[in-house]
Amino acid sequence: MRIIDLGNNKKIGDGQPSYIIAEIGINHNGSMDITKKLIDAAAECHCDAVKFQKRTPELCVPKDQWNVMRDTPWGQMTYIDYKRKTEFGMDEYAEIDSYCKAKGIAWFASCWDEPSVDFIEQFNPVMYKLASASLTDHDLIKKIKATGKPLILSTGMSTQHEIVDAVKVFGMHNLLIAHSTSSYPCPPEELNLRMINTLQEMYPDTPVGYSGHETGLATTVVAVAIGACFVERHFTLDRAMWGSDHAASVEVPGMAKLVRDIRSAEVALGDGVKKVYDSELGPLKRLRRVQTHQMNGK
Repeated sequence: MRIIDLGNNKKIGDGQPSYIIAEIGINHNGSMDITKKLIDAAAECHCDAVKFQKRTPELCVPKDQWNVMRDTPWGQMTYIDYKRKTEFGMDEYAEIDSYCKAKGIAWFASCWDEPSVDFIEQFNPVMYKLASASLTDHDLIKKIKATGKPLILSTGMSTQHEIVDAVKVFGMHNLLIAHSTSSYPCPPEELNLRMINTLQEMYPDTPVGYSGHETGLATTVVAVAIGACFVERHFTLDRAMWGSDHAASVEVPGMAKLVRDIRSAEVALGDGVKKVYDSELGPLKRLRRVQTHQMNGK
């Protein structure tokens, strides 16, 4: 399997610890105070990176939705004005960049349109992610490829044929693929975690990971146990907060537990070579009536 080197002693691929991404996404609700609290918490939980979402509202919101009135935490407003209000600009991202550097945690973004790639590229992110909704946007894929940065290709709401086409557009260099199911929250019977292994068989030289939208933590640990090189979960201060992604997100105590359990699972997997451990010698002497004296090749 190819290893993707992100710099700062962080790599994704065979033999590396699973790279753990806390997706802040739009869960900041337009607040830098919430953003900084989430960055703080992700760093304290020992996540490897936080991820945001960057859009140009005028390009990403269908025009027939612009003037639809919505109830928001700031009162009623048009949908386009709401999307503008929750979208961070230069000042906010400059602050995010410096704050993450101070906290020693990487950050990057899912860019939903080509001008957003140009915007985020100013901050030299470690990589990009292509949201599942953008998997068939081949022009956007080409735009990200031109940056020379690694790309996580997310595969929710996609057919296998669409995945193959997207991979052909980007090419194999600097590519990572994330299995995902784009329902929020996703029921366990639709997670289809064995698709991680299918993607590994399809692309044996490409790191394959998992972007989860389920409730609970165990299934994400299972994803790592069956070979996910990286995992991403939406991250929030409170699942009851206003906003579309909070309900399918992990709160701070849950993220700390998830990181702990992933690291425990990685250690527990071992190397697949049977041996008698020193900790077993006492029970062996007490409990086994017939000794062979040929343990571990001796």
